Amino acid sequence: MEKWQKDLAAWRKTPFISRLLAKYPQAEVFLVGGAVRDAILGRKTNDFDFVVRGVAKKDLQKFLTTQGKVDLVGKRFGVFKFRLPDWQGEAIDIALPRTEHAVTMSGAYRDFKINSNASLKIEDDLSRRDFTINALAFQIAAQSNQLKAKSALIDPFNGLSDLKKGIVRTVGNPELRFKEDYSRILRAIRFACQLDFEIEAKTWKSILKNIKNLNKKIGAERVVPYEVIAKELVKAVGRNPLWALELLDKSGAVKQLFPELLRSKKCPQPKIFHSEGDCWVHMLLAVASLFSKKFKNEFKAQVPAEVVWAAIFHDIAKPYTMTVSDRIRFNNHDALSAKMWRQAADHLKLSSAGLKTEITEQLILKHMLPVHSQVKAMKDTTLEKYFFNPNFPGDELLMLIFADVCATVPPSGKPDFSSYKLLKKRIAALAKKGLNKKILPPPLVNGHDLIRQFKLESSPQIGKLLLLLREAQLSGQIKDKKAGLALINKVVKKYKGKEIKR
Repeated sequence: MEKWQKDLAAWRKTPFISRLLAKYPQAEVFLVGGAVRDAILGRKTNDFDFVVRGVAKKDLQKFLTTQGKVDLVGKRFGVFKFRLPDWQGEAIDIALPRTEHAVTMSGAYRDFKINSNASLKIEDDLSRRDFTINALAFQIAAQSNQLKAKSALIDPFNGLSDLKKGIVRTVGNPELRFKEDYSRILRAIRFACQLDFEIEAKTWKSILKNIKNLNKKIGAERVVPYEVIAKELVKAVGRNPLWALELLDKSGAVKQLFPELLRSKKCPQPKIFHSEGDCWVHMLLAVASLFSKKFKNEFKAQVPAEVVWAAIFHDIAKPYTMTVSDRIRFNNHDALSAKMWRQAADHLKLSSAGLKTEITEQLILKHMLPVHSQVKAMKDTTLEKYFFNPNFPGDELLMLIFADVCATVPPSGKPDFSSYKLLKKRIAALAKKGLNKKILPPPLVNGHDLIRQFKLESSPQIGKLLLLLREAQLSGQIKDKKAGLALINKVVKKYKGKEIKR
């Protein structure tokens, strides 16, 4: 018996299953779908779905309420969200066997008529599922209660074989499966990314044919809501960004969902800095570097999804800002890239899938910070603003800057990390002046002190004075409040009646 069989068979000994069989000896219980798939692949999961045959819906509901908490969402479909006492995972789905039929074959996400039937064969239930690797069931209990693990797997569509081959294949005719629900197109790509699988040839051919339907509308309403698209995109990119980009690009999904990114292809870059190729190649190298050994040695931390998306979009505006003078230039591409990201993220509703899109926007906007600010001349207050500010993702910005440098390959073939290293050195030096590596000493003087001491009115001038004071404090020029007020006294006398300059 293989390990996955032992793991799934262990459910037979749980008190919940034992009590169900004691109450309803005619019951047949199956673990279905993703939990079976993941067990076979050796992947951890907290997502468990059961199908129970031989017990009427009202009887099953009554029993479940005696065993734990039952959420009646989905009740009319014969599905119960169930949570055992002290259960740490997601709520367990417990359902009667079901059939699904697309009502109009519009491809709409919820265009299904669902019928549950306690006497329906498990094979009929599995036939409604999207992909063969999800159309698997493992029989936990039956009337005999003497199941053998080898005979417990129900696999009418050869899902086990596809798992071993590393293939995503639809159940039955891919044209029919996708026309029932066009969101399955992105689900296929997502599963390929999550499992590092290939998409079977006929399934892929159907994806290419139907990809345009991701934007199909019936009247003013989208067939596939952006929230559904966002969920699949974020999962796919989060699990395997490079494979996701390749599949999304080759399938035509990029063209359908964020076509602006495609202009990066064949967009030239100045060879004095970029011998690696066009902007698309640079982007792919930046994404790849986030998962390189060099990156892991540098940061020793998991890459946040927001950084991955920032790497994908950080130079999206280069084709739109390109000029040629002494060389190819992309003036202010960082600001426009951030704006284009915001537009794309809002359009696709990516935040609905849990992505913190505002963080990605901040990272893109400031990814050129070492170049624009010239690290040697960068003020300590600038370092504080971006790397010691709890409201700004400083650690993530360093990750993006590092990835950008990795992907910027000059003719020598060796990326130039000099500005990045100097930036880290200055951050480390400033950190030594703080209470810890992330908290600098508080300002010696505040705005109320200036208004009270120098009879100043509230105005932008106050902010400039406070910034000047903070720079002097961080550089060690002043060490107490008295010295700070003395410095401001000189400045106020010098610029009396004029605009204060930094």
